[in-house]
Amino acid sequence: MSVDAALAPFHIPSETAPLRQVVVHTPGEEMTLVTPQSAEDLLFDDILFVEEARDEHATLIRLFQAAVGSDDAVVQLTTLLRQAFLEDGARESYVDRLIERVPSRNFEAYESELKSLEADDLLRFAVTGQAPFSVTAWPHPNLLFTRDLSAVVGDHVLLSHAATLARAPESVIVQTIYDYHPQFAGARDRVIELPPDVSFEGGDLLVVNESLVLIGQSERTSLGGVLAVARALLDRTSVEHVIMVNLPEERYCMHLDTVFTFADDDTCVVFPPIIEDARDHVFLIEAIDEQDLRFRPFPTLKDAMEDVTGRQFTFVPCGGSDPVRQRREQWTDGANLFAIRPGLVVGYARNHVTYDALRDHGFHVVDAESFLDFYGDTAAASTDRIAVRLSGNELSRGRGGPRCMTMPLVRG
Repeated sequence: MSVDAALAPFHIPSETAPLRQVVVHTPGEEMTLVTPQSAEDLLFDDILFVEEARDEHATLIRLFQAAVGSDDAVVQLTTLLRQAFLEDGARESYVDRLIERVPSRNFEAYESELKSLEADDLLRFAVTGQAPFSVTAWPHPNLLFTRDLSAVVGDHVLLSHAATLARAPESVIVQTIYDYHPQFAGARDRVIELPPDVSFEGGDLLVVNESLVLIGQSERTSLGGVLAVARALLDRTSVEHVIMVNLPEERYCMHLDTVFTFADDDTCVVFPPIIEDARDHVFLIEAIDEQDLRFRPFPTLKDAMEDVTGRQFTFVPCGGSDPVRQRREQWTDGANLFAIRPGLVVGYARNHVTYDALRDHGFHVVDAESFLDFYGDTAAASTDRIAVRLSGNELSRGRGGPRCMTMPLVRG
């Protein structure tokens, strides 16, 4: 699980800098505990065929390992949490924070029993809600979407503050990892905690470059969350400009990355109705001094990005030019691509019109297995412009694409 000491443990200069290490969570027992009756409370629209979802996720992991050229490229969230639980005080801290973060779940009634659990048993409880004693707790199938747990910007990391009760315990999980896992021991002063009265999830933050980030005000990230993130980044990092995008507070566009992601440094896949057709919902935020922020409106996100960077950006429409296809493919995460390096992206194969649009913009389109077979051990050295199609028929039913399922720690 080691990476170059010059970069570890946090280093994200942009959305497309070559991937070095990423945290994922392969769906497991917690996903088998989702029922048709509990799915809505757990933020799922359907129940997944878990075995098939695991196979699809395994292919995604193999793709990362081949493209990065290292077995250390991919780290499981549960591995990090278990290792953190082995450290002195970690399990007690996790339980204390859980009680504080979700008081409505009444975990204080089980405090002594939870604190007495060994690492493996507490790990199972944290992920599935199951314990060796009777306890009322939910499983956490949304751990599949590790992106939302935190966001690395430069050499700092922002902790999430989940907007929903179903995901609130996940914020405790990731805070425990950063506070106690040995890998992050030298970087704890670079962990940014937000005020308790705001919400923020990592799917709403994209790093354009070392001085510019995008943040969505969305169903999951409040205006207070945007302002708290902007203030922290402007004060503590190399970020000089924050572009805020106001999104409809609707399920179909719960995060900015469900309607906008990068394919390379200057090419983005977008959902046109929100990113191009909507007007006057974008604001540039900059610091005036240590207390005050300045807001400057822009007609569109493209206008704001080009003004700040002095560069031109190409927007590729998710679902192509047909409004019906745009809405269908955005619903199945056609705009939620993950860039492994500039010009190498992965998304769901079912969004074939989006892939046609990428092909029109110079991308070679291949299936994941074909990519692995053709490039093999040379994948890490490839500089071809490639859009990889991942079979995600089950994963896509969870309402999250490859970017949602990845929390990069190190790029560059």
